[in-house]
Amino acid sequence: MKNLSIKHYGIILFTLATAVLHLKLIPDIGFTLNGLGYLGLLGAYFLPIAFFQSRHKLVWWVLFGYTLLTIILWVIMGEMQFDASPGAMIGYYAKAAEVALLILLWIDKPAK
Repeated sequence: MKNLSIKHYGIILFTLATAVLHLKLIPDIGFTLNGLGYLGLLGAYFLPIAFFQSRHKLVWWVLFGYTLLTIILWVIMGEMQFDASPGAMIGYYAKAAEVALLILLWIDKPAK
């Protein structure tokens, strides 16, 4: 396993935060699958599994695209109500974590 930097710990943190928000706080099969997808991609990105590590650039693109797609789908279909209730704010918390994840992934983008 490669040495992890602060950006890698940030990627892990924001991916886990997004996964937990989708898995635990919204009881819906679509959100559950989304959360599981984040966990699977996180494992593919960091675990020392030769199959995934030899395709690290592809895994990066899939995780980046998955995160971007999640944000776009929320903009199109999501609950945009913004009030002080915790339930109404979950989407915004998740999007903040996903935007931070995109930024850190971009910083960690593999070379061509």
